[in-house]
Amino acid sequence: MLKQAAIKRLQLCNFKLDTLLEFTQAINANVSTPILLARYEKLLKDELKIGKVLIFNNYENEWRIILQSGFDNEAVEHIDVPRDLLEINEITITLAEEQKIFRTFDIIIPVFHNKQAIAYLLIGDIDEEQDGVSPTIKHLHFIQTLTNIIMVAIENKRLFHKSLQEEALRKEMILASNIQSMLIPDASIYPQNEKFFIYSFYLPHLEVGGDYFDFIQFNENEIGFCIADVSGKGISAALLMSNFQANLNALFTPEMPLDKLIKRLNKIISKNAQGQKFITFFVAKYNYETKILEYVNAGHNPPILYNRSTRESLQLKTGCMGLGMLEDISHVKVGIKKINTSSQGAKILCYTDGLIEIKHDDEVETRLNIIEYVFSTPDRVDASIQELLHQLNIKRTNTDFFDDITIFGVEVY
Repeated sequence: MLKQAAIKRLQLCNFKLDTLLEFTQAINANVSTPILLARYEKLLKDELKIGKVLIFNNYENEWRIILQSGFDNEAVEHIDVPRDLLEINEITITLAEEQKIFRTFDIIIPVFHNKQAIAYLLIGDIDEEQDGVSPTIKHLHFIQTLTNIIMVAIENKRLFHKSLQEEALRKEMILASNIQSMLIPDASIYPQNEKFFIYSFYLPHLEVGGDYFDFIQFNENEIGFCIADVSGKGISAALLMSNFQANLNALFTPEMPLDKLIKRLNKIISKNAQGQKFITFFVAKYNYETKILEYVNAGHNPPILYNRSTRESLQLKTGCMGLGMLEDISHVKVGIKKINTSSQGAKILCYTDGLIEIKHDDEVETRLNIIEYVFSTPDRVDASIQELLHQLNIKRTNTDFFDDITIFGVEVY
């Protein structure tokens, strides 16, 4: 059962990654807009079983239809984007009885860039599966992300032809940011029960990087979690981390020893990065029944474990070098920690180096002291992270940080 679940996760990750790679390569090859849209239409119809597609695109502050398939002119001619669509800021399932103008449409997907609407995707005639949920419904956020990538690419072509290369480069970074954002797990599926509690904070920088964190609930008593950071920034970093995520999801199971997991991942990263990049990585398993935490720190910032029962704070450093630094890692040391949680529980704080490399007068060591001090309290992990953000003045309006900031907290009982 667990292997089947891992295979399904790999298949889903590979489908998304292969699709992103295909369109990224097409964009880099500078294929024409009509060909790009034709490939996009074929993907929606053949792979996701969507019968009707309509896209409104904002072209120099004027809304125009750039793709219309399956809808006749009568269905779309009465739609006025500023009047009918601009108020929609999230994926919306239309109800014919509420607004007759959308009676032939099933779903409206808005596409934003810098909080500005750049396109609206309207779809209809969705193929419903007999068993389970429609593949369209299951992939709505992926469709939104892919549409965003294509719309940004089309806009980049326009900017290039107007010799606005600087602006085009900036929007190209949005493409990488969208790829990276797909790696971030949805907070709504975090476990929050009497055994585990997960909380996270992610603040991307304008220039994309390669931060990644995730958790897997193997069974009712055991979870796995990790955090990683690829060296460098840009599309290549985001794609390398996407490939890393796909392989990790396939390999990371309760049966896989952590040292073997690290060695296999290192070979994959070494082959794909070819010495140009490396990944720092922390991975752990926790068993609620045995209270045992197993972990490996592969060159990553040491997470902090705070045990409320003993009031002890410990940095989780045991492990090996970063992934991809050498073709082979000869020795991987697995850290094993028995956590006597009693009734008070313990919490673990994982973070990437963006948290400690904020431009400020104080030194890195001082910020590390602040992090450990704030986290070493009885407060629940989410409250500790919020206090940490306050103490370090981390917010979207603060321009002092120059890398992605990722914080991932795990509470165990």
